[in-house]
Amino acid sequence: MEEKHNSGFDGAGSDNTGNKEVPTGQVTRREFMRRTALTLGGAVAASSLFPSLGCDTPAPAVNSTETPPTNAPPSPSPTILEPTATSTAVPGTSTPTPQPTPVVDVLPPMDLTANPYSNQRKAVIAPHGVVATSTPLAVQAGLLMLKKGGNAVDAALAAAIASTVVEPTSNGIGSDAFALVWDPSDKKLHGLNGSGRAPGALTIKLLRDKGYRAMPEKGWLPVTIPGAPALWRDLHARFGKLPFASLFEPAIDYAEKGFRVSPIVAYFWNRAIPIYSANKGPAFKGWLESYAPRGRAPRSGEMWSSKALGMSLRRIAESKADDFYKGDLARQIARFASQTGGLITEGDLAAHTSTWVDPISTTYRGYEAWEMPPNGQGITALIGLNILEGFELDKLKRDSARSFHLQIEALKLAFADAFRYVADPAFVSVPVAGLLDKGYATKRRALIGDRALQPRPGNPNSGGTVYLCAADSDGMMVSFIQSSYLGFGSGIVVPGTGIALHDRGANFNLDPNHPNRLEPGKRPYHTIIPGFLTRNGEAVGPYGVMGGFMQPQGHIQIVANTIDYHLNPQASLDAPRWQWTSDRNVQIESDVDPAIIRGLRGMGHQVSVLAPSGTFGRGQIIWRKPGGGYVAGSDKRADGYAGPV
Repeated sequence: MEEKHNSGFDGAGSDNTGNKEVPTGQVTRREFMRRTALTLGGAVAASSLFPSLGCDTPAPAVNSTETPPTNAPPSPSPTILEPTATSTAVPGTSTPTPQPTPVVDVLPPMDLTANPYSNQRKAVIAPHGVVATSTPLAVQAGLLMLKKGGNAVDAALAAAIASTVVEPTSNGIGSDAFALVWDPSDKKLHGLNGSGRAPGALTIKLLRDKGYRAMPEKGWLPVTIPGAPALWRDLHARFGKLPFASLFEPAIDYAEKGFRVSPIVAYFWNRAIPIYSANKGPAFKGWLESYAPRGRAPRSGEMWSSKALGMSLRRIAESKADDFYKGDLARQIARFASQTGGLITEGDLAAHTSTWVDPISTTYRGYEAWEMPPNGQGITALIGLNILEGFELDKLKRDSARSFHLQIEALKLAFADAFRYVADPAFVSVPVAGLLDKGYATKRRALIGDRALQPRPGNPNSGGTVYLCAADSDGMMVSFIQSSYLGFGSGIVVPGTGIALHDRGANFNLDPNHPNRLEPGKRPYHTIIPGFLTRNGEAVGPYGVMGGFMQPQGHIQIVANTIDYHLNPQASLDAPRWQWTSDRNVQIESDVDPAIIRGLRGMGHQVSVLAPSGTFGRGQIIWRKPGGGYVAGSDKRADGYAGPV
């Protein structure tokens, strides 16, 4: 079925640059970091959680404009082509064909992405539940489930599924996903790994024979089996309350009836057009037909729809994802792969499974920070926090060069170890206990001085993306993330389905001696990581920052902002961020105090100053308030918000 767009549109994009399937250089830490820029309970005493967040003070009023009603779309852009009743007869027939007629816009020309004035969001107080993510329509989908009697898992899944439609620049049906769920009934955190594995025919030899020295980012070769649909099913089967198919209703409605594209999504969509238009060959034809049928992307505020995507979502909903892995959709994917040089087979799809895992954690100043275990990179944030814990960060001003320096140096050492050791534990032994050992952290901390380091991995004892979070009135909380990796992913869209396939295999290593080496049936090093915070066995809440290799860096900054500097969720997300990219190279947001930039340069950091954007990640936070309710924040760098109930 062909994709149908409800209107004229312009502006398409993603925050990444793609590459054709041509031989490339060896993947190094610098190359890993470059890809970041492309992706972009029970009552507890107040003092036992966040004593300085003002939990006992009156809650600030929530501005009603932060939660627009479902039927109030964003303001339209100056010129939008909408379908109307106007029609003309096709020559030689008597059948009228609808013709689009320009709509007269009563608004003056305006840029929906621009605001020349300081814009401070306030932390959102939610008495019963909350959903936070990067697009308003996905938030509304999640809130609808809570209002229908669903729980936090239902809300998170509905928001995630809706995001595949309303934010295709970052994720889709053909994505991977991970989830952390706090279950108040057993006061435990449960993890579900929904990442896919390499096709059975994908080997290092095959890549080498084709002339590759590193994994490509576009085309069929980096496509691993998408794990998101199976994770939706498996997470719901264990924790969901509402009927599975009901979670898809908002997404299907957005896909089939259309929705108005939000400003930042339109911006990244527009940026993707030249990247994905440069991909040539029959394998890439489906992307252009589906997401740029007129050679451009929808403008901010314009309508966009996809009947094919809606139909694919219906099939997944009705079959509880079986159609994607063993039914007609699976056959369509495998057939298209066979026709256009792909390696994925029906057998590969049918063999896919999600994996329930025990989350990993470390302590940080009396709190427990939790992440998913490898193959994900969440351990990077925990290693960094272990190193950072030995410094009295709270004695330093948050906005000071010294504070930034210590955080950056701890993160660099953590990444050096992650790039060296993180891989699929089903294939190699990952020294998780050694990497998280406090004694090992002491040794690594001793390497940090007053000058910027050139990071090297240590020797421990063996022992781009959509992030969202949700919470309900019973205390269940979900930290959830799913991603196509680099923008729209591989550039492969299966004809007639609207399904864009991710490119997660791009993070495999072609060095046969590396733990993360490419192997059939193996999961790659994975960048997407949901986070969670507890204290003394009580849930504090979920947090996360999307954006490739920025994610553990964002996690460290959120934890430090919260625990060391007592910032509320919104302030923690709004605070200027730094990002290490490679060697001694650091990017800093332009709204930082200039003295920090001068100080870091004086310590030997090579500092680049960039405007706040998706390059520095886009995050969400929900903290549980003592006695009930939540306080939440949503990143200023995205279109979304934290919606309370």
